[in-house]
Amino acid sequence: MTIVEPLNPRERLLMGPGPSTVPQRILRAMGASTLGHLDPQYIGYMDETCQMLRDVFQTDNALTFPVSGTGMAGMETIIVNLVEPGDEVIVCINGVFGGRMKDNMERAGATVHTLEVPWGETFSQQAIADVIARHPAAKLLGIVHAETSTGALQDLSGIGAMVHEAGMLLAVDTVTSLGGHEVKVDDWGIDAIYSGTQKCLSCPPGLSPVSFSARAIEKMEARQTKVQSWYLDVSMLKNYYTGGGGRAYHHTAPINMVYALREALAIVLEEGLEARFARHREMHLLLREGLENLGLKYIPTESLCTLNCVSVPEGIDEAAIRSRLLDEYDIEIGGGLGVFAGKAWRIGLMGHNANRRSVGTLLAALKDCLG
Repeated sequence: MTIVEPLNPRERLLMGPGPSTVPQRILRAMGASTLGHLDPQYIGYMDETCQMLRDVFQTDNALTFPVSGTGMAGMETIIVNLVEPGDEVIVCINGVFGGRMKDNMERAGATVHTLEVPWGETFSQQAIADVIARHPAAKLLGIVHAETSTGALQDLSGIGAMVHEAGMLLAVDTVTSLGGHEVKVDDWGIDAIYSGTQKCLSCPPGLSPVSFSARAIEKMEARQTKVQSWYLDVSMLKNYYTGGGGRAYHHTAPINMVYALREALAIVLEEGLEARFARHREMHLLLREGLENLGLKYIPTESLCTLNCVSVPEGIDEAAIRSRLLDEYDIEIGGGLGVFAGKAWRIGLMGHNANRRSVGTLLAALKDCLG
């Protein structure tokens, strides 16, 4: 007989790039009785979840639902459904996740034109207008709203109008902004958008909220080729998520994760979007003041409130500091990615963690570790 020790993970303060700390209210929701994925009671919970996603995305898009998978499943869902082999697309790259979007576009058979700026910078409207003019045959422009690898926040206002005037679709990554920064799908003219549950929604990882505009649906319905992924084929998924009284079985939805997301969205909407965004801004400014008082400098020109990326001082072993924070204080922060590997810390201030206690605890611990 095999004896397995009881699961007893340490309680950490998760202030890295994700996941963020999950409140007990959401964990309790996950522990509710599992229902069948076609049970009318569960369908009701799922419909409520989809409506709350519309509210948080600030959209009326009927096709708004949680993909069964983490944020990158959302990225792939957008791409494999809207891109066909031979399509020309434009991808804006200023960090890891713009690069990952390009990789996925190429895997879908697209010819990818890139607009690149140094990591930590964002894209001007003029630069985007210029790249659209250079590639008039492109069918889609992809851009990251919240670049998790650099902490850069991209202004999206006005981009949708330029893209639509050129006959293109606009696809956006909001994995690290949804629920912490303003995201206006309809007002900004976003046609396809994806996010993740484990960041500002303070929900466990496992679902990727997505939303498609009427323009995007028209593009999908006009496809000449099959979607390369059966699992992520929206032409079938929509018959489950928006099927009204008769839901077509596609795959077994992650029931208890949907419970968790429903509860997480309820918390967001109970607080109110504007109040939530204001809280993240206030805590970001408090954290930023403390980090700069410790001599740390921010990398991005336009910083996210939810992900703070700072340069590691010369002569400091960044990995050793992170290990000490974890071992001595049970605090997790992230290291740099790509060109910032070994040179940066990424400090998450997302959802449940965006409060004075978390900020004060981290700053005191970091001050001690830096001596």
